[in-house]
Order: sequence, then C-alpha cells, then structure tokens
Amino acid sequence: MKPCLIALLFLITPLLFAEPSSAQDRPNVLMIAIDDLNDWVGCLGGHPDVITPHFDALASRGRNFTNAHCSVPVCSPSRASVLSGVSPLTSGSYELGPAYETIPALDHAPTLPGYFQSHGYTTISGGKVLHHGFRGRLASDIDLTLPPQAKGGPRPAKPIQAKPPWDWGAFPENDTEMFDHQVAAAAAAELAKPHEKPFFLSVGIFRPHVPMYVPQKWYDLYDPDKITMPYADPADMEDIPDNFQYRMYVAPTLAEIQENDQWRSLVHSYLANTSFADHCLGVILEGLENGPNRDNTIVVLWSDHGFHLGEKQKLAKRTLWEESTRVPLFFAGPGIKPGDCAEPASLLDIYPTLLELAELPENEFLDGESLVPQLKDPDAARERPALTTSYFGNHAVRSRDWRYIRYADGAAELYDHRVDPDELTNLAADPKYQSIIADHARWIPENAAPEVKPLKEQEPFRAGRL
Repeated sequence: MKPCLIALLFLITPLLFAEPSSAQDRPNVLMIAIDDLNDWVGCLGGHPDVITPHFDALASRGRNFTNAHCSVPVCSPSRASVLSGVSPLTSGSYELGPAYETIPALDHAPTLPGYFQSHGYTTISGGKVLHHGFRGRLASDIDLTLPPQAKGGPRPAKPIQAKPPWDWGAFPENDTEMFDHQVAAAAAAELAKPHEKPFFLSVGIFRPHVPMYVPQKWYDLYDPDKITMPYADPADMEDIPDNFQYRMYVAPTLAEIQENDQWRSLVHSYLANTSFADHCLGVILEGLENGPNRDNTIVVLWSDHGFHLGEKQKLAKRTLWEESTRVPLFFAGPGIKPGDCAEPASLLDIYPTLLELAELPENEFLDGESLVPQLKDPDAARERPALTTSYFGNHAVRSRDWRYIRYADGAAELYDHRVDPDELTNLAADPKYQSIIADHARWIPENAAPEVKPLKEQEPFRAGRL
C-alpha cells in the first residue's frame, strides 16, 4: 500500500467511527427505578390518603404517563425487559430469575446503560436496578457503582409482624441507617459534581418492597384508624380461572392476613414505605437541582410493576389486573413540557425513548416504541396498547379505555375503564362488545417464546397448564 494512501486512512478512520454529534453536547440521563410501587402516588390517584410530594412534583414538571404498564408483573423479568428493551414474549423470561446474562435471547442485547456507555457516556449505578445486579459479562457496563452495595436492609434481629420477607413495621430509628437513603445520598453527591462526559446514572430504590421496614416517622404521617382501605369483594373473583385464584408465589393470602387482623397494619405500612421512597426521591432530585447538571439532564422514573393490597382478594403482584400492571412513569428534563398523557405506555418504551431523546442510533433488539410523540404532544394518538404477560400464555391488553385479559385456558375479562376503573364488571361475555374484544385480541402473540426457566411443580398450574 502506498504511503500516501496509508496516511489518508489514518486521517479518515476516526471520522468513520465518530459519533453523529458531539457526545459532550448530549443530555445526561438520570433513571430512577422504584421497587413494587403501584399507583398509590398522589399524581396517579391510586389512594386518597397517600403523601408523595416529590413524586407529584416530578410528575408535574414533566410528562406523567397515567396509563403506563409493565410487560411482566414480577421483579426480575420486568427489570430485564426494561434494561434490555426486549419483551418477555421474545426472551421467554416470565418469572423470578434467571438473570439477564443467562437468558439466551439476551446474549447480544446490550443493556440500556451499556448502550449509552458505548456511545460516549459515563455509566453510574446504585441500588436495585437489575434484579440480580450488573454481574458477569454485564459488570463492565457500569463505570462506577455507588455505595452501599447492598439492598433491602437493614433488618431487625427478630420479625415484627410475620415471617420475612413478608414482614413489616417501624425499623430502624433513623433514615440515615436505611440503605435506600444512603444510595439516594450517594446519587445526589454525583449529581452535584461537574462531569467531563455526559453520564447515565441509574438509581434503584428498594422500598416499598417487602419486608417493609422504615423508621417510625413515616408511619406517623398516617392515622391507622382513618386509612382508606382497598375495596376487596370476594364475589369479584367468581369468574376468574383456577390458576389465578391460587396463592401468588410466597405472598400470604388476604384471608390469612385478615384472620390475623393484620390487613390495616399492612396497608398502613405500604403507605409509610411509599412516603419513605418519596423522601429518597427528594434527596436525589435535590442533588440534581442544586448541582451543575440540572438543565441538561433527562429524568425518567418508573416502577417495575404494581402491587395488590387486597383488591381482587390478592396481595403483591403477578396478576393481570390494573393494581398489578399499572406503574408510575414520568419523563422530565430539557424540552419536555409538563402535562399528563392518558395514552397507553409500556415500560418497554423507555429504552427507545431515551435513545431518541439523546439522539443515539437505533438498537435493533428493541421491542418497544418511542414515546417522543407523546412527549411532544400528550394527546398524540397511539395505536399500540400496553401488553402484559403473567406466566406463559396469560395476557392483558390495555388500551386507552379498555383492559382485555385472556388466560391460557381461554377464559377472558373485559373492563371499560371509562366507567369501571376498579374492574368490577366483566363484559367479556356480552355479545355487543365482541368487536372491542377482537380489536384487542389481535395484539396477543400467537408464537410467544416459551418459559426459559425450568418450571417447578406449582408453576405449570399457575400458567394454566394443569
């Protein structure tokens, strides 16, 4: 090769691989994940008594997606789907475990922080973001891990109410002893610093996940005798298939909680833990507000799934009703105008939305679609509904006004959210709604990926196979 040609190659090679625009000019990203937080947030109207000033303030200064839903209502597969952008219908991950790095369909799917890192971002993470953490081949996706490198603690020496993890009560004495507070303070410190490169900072807040321990001050926000209790009519379960009448994993049944006269105490604890999570959010946002990165940081907040507190006779998650699938989803930051959006949104949409906002190249693995049209105009129509799957073969389709559920055994539910937000009147058997059912059923996949996790004896029953 001629010397002049070699010299030319040295000159143009950096240009061939250069970013389409300066990485330094791109916005930072602050992603906050909350564990097990349902719609009991003031701005979502899920509970009339809840006190969440920081959630509400963030939602009011950005886009509040009031009709947002998880793709699978359990921790590890939900987080894997958000961080990969790959639907459980593609990956086959519908239950607790396996970890992201062990799912064959995700072998070449870059994590959301890893993708930003590959395009010039510094990646920082703390708390529970991925259920199993960034480990193995994913460890290099994070440049800096915030302390404490633990989750969920501390715990009392003895249970307060029941056997862990389903325990709750006032512990410890001070917020500063809580791991969530510590990781929030560490994130705030990073946000208060100048950074040479744009950063992608992901923070996970563990509460209100069980065991629900927070200091007494958060319980004192609520009078337990005046708490509004969830509606839980036993008759509401009469038309539900046997596999969803079943105990949901390790969670106690509502009947067991009621027999021990613990229901009101449990609801009180969830509210207290939610207000503590709100406090942690406030710590993080104060660091952003008072630092040099305020005007060039996109903030996205989401919860991995919802949570029952007695509705439909259920506790915890893993169902296909509103309490289990609906989640907070807020975007705020440069160019995002405030306002609510009632169009359906999926947590799968977070990944492509952030790529478009940061002007990064498309990722071929993504199953969601960008919410940027709705960030520009909250009334922009969205044809695609939010699809949630619980165990293989059971699906819920949530559009702007309707929820359609089809179980593995063919049983169905249809609810009109314009008049029935609590999903009490099942319209699926009414002939006049068959066109509505058909319009929603077309979104249910015919060839979903099978479950990648070896099934225990009880799980085929839950999936409607026995």
